[in-house]
Amino acid sequence: MAKEKDAGKPAHEYRDKKDKKDDKKPAKPAFHSKQVSKMTGEESKDFKGIVRLAGKDLDGHLSIRKALMRIRGIGHNLAASLSLAATSRLNLDLSMPAGELSEEKLEELENFIKNPSDVIMPFLLNRQSASEVEKSKHLISTDLVFAVTQDIQRQKDVRSYIGWRHSLGQKVRGQRNRTTGRSGMTVGVLKKALKQAAGGDKKEEKK
Repeated sequence: MAKEKDAGKPAHEYRDKKDKKDDKKPAKPAFHSKQVSKMTGEESKDFKGIVRLAGKDLDGHLSIRKALMRIRGIGHNLAASLSLAATSRLNLDLSMPAGELSEEKLEELENFIKNPSDVIMPFLLNRQSASEVEKSKHLISTDLVFAVTQDIQRQKDVRSYIGWRHSLGQKVRGQRNRTTGRSGMTVGVLKKALKQAAGGDKKEEKK
């Protein structure tokens, strides 16, 4: 009915009427990154937007479990196991944002994730020992990067097939590299250059 009443009116009058209706609507609040957390409802005064844990800066709005997954060396399964173990050992709430943790709790959590072999099953650790003398351990952050670098260098020094492939910059685990994974000058460009050089030599011979 409203449209029928406004049908006979000029277009500018109908537009002005519509604009007045829109002005009455309350403006929506602008979104910002530091919104109130949905899990806690409110942020405390001691809330930290960026949390330093295991040598990495983490978003304080993330839950503890999601924050752990951002650390190198901790995946989905290990983060779930560590979170469950942390609730019983450290009395932490899984739904709590990482920014709500105090400095003491952060230090306890960091020591806990650096030595998880006491509470985590051995098959979840990334440095599993084959011998009974050496204990299995789990490395994270820069320790993991350094250990992987040392393993690759050891393979190169021994001159194994894996070390040889590493030194050439080729794929190591048996992937196809006939058409992909090339390093250096590609074969197609090399063939084209050779053909051009051969064509130039033939022209000089004809002359």
